[in-house]
Amino acid sequence: MLQKRYFYVVKVQFLGYRFHGWQKQPNTKTVHLMIDRTLKFILGDQKFKTLGAGRTDAMVSANEAAFELFLDHEPIENEAEFLDLFNKNLPQDIRSLSITEVDAKFNIIQDSKLKEYHYVFAQGAKFHPFAAPIMTTILDSLDIELMTEGAQLFEGKNNYKTYCYKPTQEGLYNRELICCELIENTLYTANFFPEKSYVLKVIGKGFGRHQIRLMMGALIKLGRGDIDLNYIKNSLKPESQEVMDYIAPASGLILHKIEF
Repeated sequence: MLQKRYFYVVKVQFLGYRFHGWQKQPNTKTVHLMIDRTLKFILGDQKFKTLGAGRTDAMVSANEAAFELFLDHEPIENEAEFLDLFNKNLPQDIRSLSITEVDAKFNIIQDSKLKEYHYVFAQGAKFHPFAAPIMTTILDSLDIELMTEGAQLFEGKNNYKTYCYKPTQEGLYNRELICCELIENTLYTANFFPEKSYVLKVIGKGFGRHQIRLMMGALIKLGRGDIDLNYIKNSLKPESQEVMDYIAPASGLILHKIEF
């Protein structure tokens, strides 16, 4: 007799500063590990499995991430009570937002339509250490106007091989970014934030390894005067053999939203 299985999409948010990314690793504290530990505690002997919609690097945060929960034998009878119990037992830097039942055809990885990432940064001085978990500080003074122009070059269909960490011949590098813009930060606020900060906003279906941080690295180099706009234009061409050698720090990167 086949056992009954139930499927749910759970959306969560987390501060990634003390975690070594999403994916479970031996002897390492990760977001997935803490979620599974909490589920094991609240579900008891009930058999379950979880699968993330994607991976985040160490110290990367999420305003809205998602994972699929597979439950055997018994469904969740009261979703509101489940979320409440889940949140009471999760560590304080992880919070569950919602739970939605889906069918067996749903695929948390393939059915992800768009992901929106934000890279938060400030420049020109040393700022309050409390901002460090979600904001990168660039001590150099940067040409923000030029960086804004450079960010627009990444938008559209391009070859992003230059902006993939340790690319291989088999990788998928021809992708499309629906949006790539550098804007003044009004989204993330705190009384210890600098008076002015910025957000690189990137939207696409999928990204290569460290892609956004490498793109941000190129924009920082552009703002410093180390490269020019033509470098970015040429690096996105199909024949480009350029390798971006600067990865922006992880703690400024936030998975803002995921759509299915």
